[in-house]
Amino acid sequence: MVKESYAGRATVLATYDCDEGSRQLVGQRVDGIVRITDRRTGGGGRAYLVEEGLTCMTELQAIVADYLEKAAELGHPPMEGWF
Repeated sequence: MVKESYAGRATVLATYDCDEGSRQLVGQRVDGIVRITDRRTGGGGRAYLVEEGLTCMTELQAIVADYLEKAAELGHPPMEGWF
């Protein structure tokens, strides 16, 4: 028996600009687990999983703020080059 996966509505948490254009941090609950991904605005290109398993709004806000600060310093998505 195959278990069906459930994904809630994706919510844009923040938008930032970098060397490849505009990107968005998107929050979504997938199978009950909150995830943050970094995606190119408008779709296409590489998407990065930033964090998953968040337990509260304070955690989510801190990660988003930290990520945006790092993106501004680097000029590219902070997750770029990790793979």
